[in-house]
Amino acid sequence: MRYMRINLFLFVAGILLACSPTQDAGKQMPASSVYVPVTSDTVASTVVEVAEPEKAMPDTLTIAMTGDIMMGTTFPSVMLPANDGKNLFRDVKDLLVNADLAVGNLEGALCDGGQSTKKVSNVSYAFRMPTRFAPLLKDAGYDFLSMANNHANDFGTEGIESTERCLKEQDIRFSGITGRVRSAVVERNGVRYGLCAFGHNGYTMKHNDLSLVKEVIDELRQQSDIVVVSFHGGAEGQSYSHLPQGREIFLNEDRGSLREFAHFCIDNGADVVYGHGPHVVRCVEVYQGRFIAYSLGNFCTPYGISLKGISGYAPVVTIQIGNDGRFLGGKIHSFIQQRGLGPRKDETNAVPRQMKMLSDADVPQSMARIDNKGNIILK
Repeated sequence: MRYMRINLFLFVAGILLACSPTQDAGKQMPASSVYVPVTSDTVASTVVEVAEPEKAMPDTLTIAMTGDIMMGTTFPSVMLPANDGKNLFRDVKDLLVNADLAVGNLEGALCDGGQSTKKVSNVSYAFRMPTRFAPLLKDAGYDFLSMANNHANDFGTEGIESTERCLKEQDIRFSGITGRVRSAVVERNGVRYGLCAFGHNGYTMKHNDLSLVKEVIDELRQQSDIVVVSFHGGAEGQSYSHLPQGREIFLNEDRGSLREFAHFCIDNGADVVYGHGPHVVRCVEVYQGRFIAYSLGNFCTPYGISLKGISGYAPVVTIQIGNDGRFLGGKIHSFIQQRGLGPRKDETNAVPRQMKMLSDADVPQSMARIDNKGNIILK
């Protein structure tokens, strides 16, 4: 509660002076009068604390969401963008900075050394971003990044600790690794956003463990006004753009039953759910009045990940929600990655068209539709 401090010296002095008697000869004070001599010694400076009303929560909140971020790697060879990556987020920065909350997925470790936990092959990659790249994420506008993915542990505990240290230095919240940071709360403009992240790897908080998912969401509901859940799951590659029914098995790993997971989150109090992992975009849905993005694909991965065709689609999805978490509207902003450069503006609007096709096919029951310009509109 804020207070205004008001000095009433002159006000009090004026009242007391008005009550003091005149000194005319022969005039007597009425018996009921009380004479209070007024001097500079008897009038103190009086301070009154007046309660100022609490600032109301905004009616409409804007959240910006992106997919995988791996800004370049120094392992197994050095592949880094020009100008130390300072131009990577050039075309998307305004959307992220101007949102009330900006979130994404950090696909790899921020560290300068360490031993890789993976054998590099055609199905196994390790990503190591230099720690000096961490300020690029803050400058881009990110408030929260998921670490619950299959690359956070590419350089073991040393890499995880280095990543967490880098993000803390930039005041970017994170979560998702078992036994470490379980969830986070970000406060912006008087609104508390509770955030958490789940994945399918052994070292992540598992999205298949629905009792854990409910427990974390319940905790965040007590601590925050809006709850946002991130997940990493699903099979990978252009053949897996469509959201299947049931569980996805890929490379002998259980990558989750993502419809069930997302709906479970909403049913248990989440307001927004966003996903990543397949390296391609998938459908978006409004379920029970809340927004779900099933995969936002690659976003800023200039090297080390295929960007051919739809693998290069890199949307920024912005949504407007009420302060009760209910979806009001949104937009899919179209960007396509260029090797070595990051996401660049797409004037052809190809990304929204792809996500509209997938959404019409895979979640026809959604409470929202996507128009040809990428607007997400309640039906």
